[in-house]
Order: sequence, then structure tokens, then C-alpha cells
Amino acid sequence: MLLQALREEVLEANLELVRRGLVLYTFGNVSGIDRSQGLVAIKPSGVAYEDLTPEKIVVTDLEGKIVDGGLRPSSDLATHLELYKHFEKIGGVAHTHSEYATAWAQAETEIPCFGTTHADYFRGPVPVTQPLSAEEIAGDYERETGLAICRIFREVDPEAIPAVLVAGHAPFCWGANAAAAAHNAVTLEYVARMACHTLSINAESRPLPPVLRDRHFLRKHGGAAYYGQAKPQGNAAAETEAKR
Repeated sequence: MLLQALREEVLEANLELVRRGLVLYTFGNVSGIDRSQGLVAIKPSGVAYEDLTPEKIVVTDLEGKIVDGGLRPSSDLATHLELYKHFEKIGGVAHTHSEYATAWAQAETEIPCFGTTHADYFRGPVPVTQPLSAEEIAGDYERETGLAICRIFREVDPEAIPAVLVAGHAPFCWGANAAAAAHNAVTLEYVARMACHTLSINAESRPLPPVLRDRHFLRKHGGAAYYGQAKPQGNAAAETEAKR
């Protein structure tokens, strides 16, 4: 099976969305890319999550041509492909219709960074795209959706804010791989829900000061990050065991 490891990773990332309650029925999809081969693995269109297997994950090239798999890829494939083409450092994309993040998208309103939980993952508000024109909707709709996302990130770092709200539609997230993209989708839904609660308590709530926002983001993601545990270096015993 072509790209077996990637297909298994993409399957697991799709199932993570189900486990975390971000999808209903066949809503949503996750993909991953093998940059060395220029191939993308993505959930098939309209297939129930409980029926997914690695073999059913579809492999395409960056133009959307099916390379391996007997099913049609997600209808959102063209959006995923535009993100891979424009954001060269990402390795996975996740799309959901999770309740709170989608509500913000439907309201065509960015999610403000009200607190440090948000800042731990997103270095600023999660932006919302401009609505598509009638011509864009009638044309290559899914590709135009991807292009609308990429226009937002001409002036926003996609690594600092690995998520976007598509106006009237729903969120897309990305990360270093499919698992990271799914993780960011779960986190986005959490902060979207908290933002709603924050405004329901105090409609005049203000975003976090940039100095505190940046401190929280950089301690986790910056070059001098110190959150979590350092990776083991030179573990000879582990390396020996791995070779057996």
C-alpha cells in the first residue's frame, strides 16, 4: 500500500476529531502530505468514520489527481492543496464544523485572544476570511476557499496562528503533521467556546495585552521555549534497542 505510514497517521488524526467530539456523521476531514514525493493522503468523501481503514484513505498528487485508492477524496481536497502549496512548512490540515468555531465563522467574526490559554496556541486573534464572491462560489469553489485563506496569511504568520475561520463556512487548521493539525482543531474549538463564555459574562472584555500574549506563545513555541520536557539526547541504550 502506497504511503502506508502516512495513511495510518491520517486515519488516526481523523478519528481523533471524532473522539474529541468535533465532528458529526461525516462532517470534517484531515489530510497529511509527504513533501518528498509531493503526495497527499486525505479522508475519502462521505465515508463514515467508523468505516475508515488505512486502505480507504485516498492518495493524490498536488494537482488533485488520484494516485492510489478506490474512493473519491474529500470534496475539500482543493482547499487542502492550496494550503500545502502556500504554507511550505506544514505537514497536515484539519477541517471541521465544530460547534463554537463554526459559530464564529458564521458570524464572520475573528476569535479574540482573551487569555493565556488562547495565547499558548495562537499568537493573536484567529482571523476570518472575506466572504467569497458569487463568481468564486460558482467557479472552482473549494480552490477559491483555499485562496481566500491564503490571502489572509499574506500578513499573518501561519505558524504563529495555525487556524482560520472561513466566512459562513467553518474552520481550517494545520500543523507540522496530521496529528498536530487535529490537535490544533481541538484547541481551536476549546478557545472558541471560552471566548463565547467570556463575552457572555462581560461583553466589554478586552484582548490580552500583547506582552503577556507573546510571553505565553513563545515559552511554548519560540526558539528559547521552555514549556514541557527536553528531548533525550544521545540515549545509547535506546538507540541500541531500536536497532534490534
